Order: sequence, then C-alpha cells, then structure tokens
Amino acid sequence: MNQPATIPHFDVPEGKKVYFISDVHLGTPDANSSRVRETLLVDWLTEISIDAAALFIVGDLFDFWYEYRKAVPKGYVRVLGKLAELRDKELPIYFFTGNHDQWMWDYMQHELGIPVFKKEQQTIINGKKFFIAHGDGLGPGDHGYKFIKKIFTNPFFQWCFRWVHPDVGITIAEFWSRRSRYANGPVLEHYLGDDKEWLVQFSQSVLQKEHFDYLIFGHRHLALDITFPSGSRYLNLGDWLNYYTYAVFDGQDIQLLSYRDADPSLDVLVRKLGS
Repeated sequence: MNQPATIPHFDVPEGKKVYFISDVHLGTPDANSSRVRETLLVDWLTEISIDAAALFIVGDLFDFWYEYRKAVPKGYVRVLGKLAELRDKELPIYFFTGNHDQWMWDYMQHELGIPVFKKEQQTIINGKKFFIAHGDGLGPGDHGYKFIKKIFTNPFFQWCFRWVHPDVGITIAEFWSRRSRYANGPVLEHYLGDDKEWLVQFSQSVLQKEHFDYLIFGHRHLALDITFPSGSRYLNLGDWLNYYTYAVFDGQDIQLLSYRDADPSLDVLVRKLGS
C-alpha cells in the first residue's frame, strides 16, 4: 500500500469535533467480554458520528491482527461494519497500528477506505500542530521490546509467517495474545514519574527540535494530560480495558473524557512539568 506521507491539514467546522481513541484490544481476555466492549465501542461510534469531523484510531484496536493476502482474523464484524458505515458517510478516519495489530496491511484501506499509518505522523488542525503515534518502541529504554519489534517487522520473517496456514498461524498468534499481561483481567497502570515515563521523555526530545501544541499517544494504558513548560501538552489516551477513555478536540482545546460504564474512580492525571 502506498501510505500517505502525512495526514492532511484541515479545519474543524463550527460545532464539529475531532476524536482520538486507542487500546481497545478487541479479542482479549475472552470472546464474551470482548463482545461487550465491541458493542459499547459501536455505541460510542454511533454517538460521536453526530458531531465528528474526523476520527483517529491510535493503535491496538485489536489485541491481535495478522493479515494474509486472502484471509483476516474472523470476528469484529460489528465494529468493522460501523467503521465502513462512517466512511460511507465520508467521515475521515485515520488508523495507526500498535504493537498488537502491527501486521495490518491494506485491508482497512481497500475494504473501508481508511489509511493505515505504521509510524508517527503530524498534522495541523485549526492551526494547532499535532504529533500522533501509538508510542510503542519510542523513547529510551524498553530494549527487549525494541529488539522483538525489529523481528516482527522484518519483511523476511513476515514473508515466512505468511506461508503458515491461517488456521495454524492465527491460532499461534492468539495463543501468544492470551499470554499478554492484559489477558487475565484488568491491569491498573501507575504513573512512574517524570524521569521514568518513556513517552514523556520522548515528547521532550521531540519538542527540543520542533514545536507541537499536542502530542498524542496510546500504548501506555493511562489517561495522562501533561503540560510542558513551553505550553505543549502530552496526552495519553488511556484504554478501553479499564477506563474507556478518549480525547476530543473542539477546534480550540482538547480534553480527555471517559465513556459511560467506565470506572467511576477514573482520575485523569493532569500535571505541569517544570512549574
């Protein structure tokens, strides 16, 4: 697939909003609980379609996805159908791969008209500069995962796996998916501190080179809204395993919200660095 070089710059019409969501992890920890989350996600997509100017899915929509040339994992028809419906109504949707669905190729683009981005992107919305990425493998540390990611994203190893029959390949992948730390129930993450949060440090390094108003990530499974001394803000979108959080930009400002049925104890960590 010829991936667009960047996301088009655009303005938000009055009364419209831009939505960001990540880390739904459909498929985990089991089919029944995943179906409940999928139904809730479809409800959310239906509600936001009333005033959405664009939707960004910032990685790990699926807990596992491997795309063969002629086959994809079965299931997820409700959310895929809803995304198709929204695209048919010409809502711009942008899909970022995460560490769990990094084997997405041209299915979204070909079947749904949704461009897929495998690396960080930037755009300007209403004059505000956005830096957007899932976040896996960025920043210092996490060397073990970075090594594994090089293997998983190596074209030769991907080509080898493609020759494994889908019944076998998908079964193997689902087995490893079930071994993830989120497969046995909710895992509540905690803020590690400014000097240990890799994406905070990565954001600081980005801002040393170029100004962005908002740096938006997933992956961390924490709802974070951190303001740097420059006024730039780092937002992590949280997840839909515990908190059902998402971000919404109204053309002037951005905020993190939680959808219905979320944990009522949700407390978005709001912090100012250097103050």
